[in-house]
Amino acid sequence: MKCPGQDSRYWNGEDVFEAECPNCGHGVEFFKDDSQQKCRKCGHRILNPKMDFGCASYCPHAEQCLGSMPPELIAKQGDLFKDRVAIAMRRYFGSDARRIKHAMDVAAHAEAIGKEQKEGDLMVIMAAAYLHDIGIKNAELKYNSSSPKYQHIEGPPVAKELLAELKAPEELVEEVCDIISHHHSPRDEETMNFKVLYDADLIVNMAELYREKPHTSEQLEKILASSFMTEAGAGEARKTLEKLIQ
Repeated sequence: MKCPGQDSRYWNGEDVFEAECPNCGHGVEFFKDDSQQKCRKCGHRILNPKMDFGCASYCPHAEQCLGSMPPELIAKQGDLFKDRVAIAMRRYFGSDARRIKHAMDVAAHAEAIGKEQKEGDLMVIMAAAYLHDIGIKNAELKYNSSSPKYQHIEGPPVAKELLAELKAPEELVEEVCDIISHHHSPRDEETMNFKVLYDADLIVNMAELYREKPHTSEQLEKILASSFMTEAGAGEARKTLEKLIQ
């Protein structure tokens, strides 16, 4: 038996569509039953953004249907959510290439740190990484300032709206918004998810500052010893910043 939704006899024009690559913004064509495609521009492998496993909770044929899919694909549902958040961030910032690049760089470091540190929730980490500066647009419009205090005020409402559109779990939305609301100002006690995001953002900010005012190896060692909240973050910073110093 074939699920009617996957039977091409029932398809219409909307079942062949174009999705935006979360990595470079290039258009990628999907057929409805494609599980994933590779971006021809940057090579990023993208899961079908319209894929939905919701029917598996009640369909009597779910085991047969999901059983035909590669296990690694089913395990990558978190990657699909991550890509959707990245696309939402890109659309919100529009032509602001600088802010998009910063968010993408922070997300890349956050993913590396999160996977090595292991104690955190990677879905929370990645959502926070892509959206941590999402309040800067309204901060500049309302206050003519990109000051952290205004980002902390304006960021959570925008992040909440974007994540709600993606049907993110309420618990995830709450934690991501909490992280964004003080991501420049650590509290006395913080979650691992916050620490990973903080370290990833610090790495990117340090790299951006280095290009304006290079610092020495000695200065780097002092920063690595005192500024990072995770061991994995300090290690990631060393790898990244030593490349700039060389």
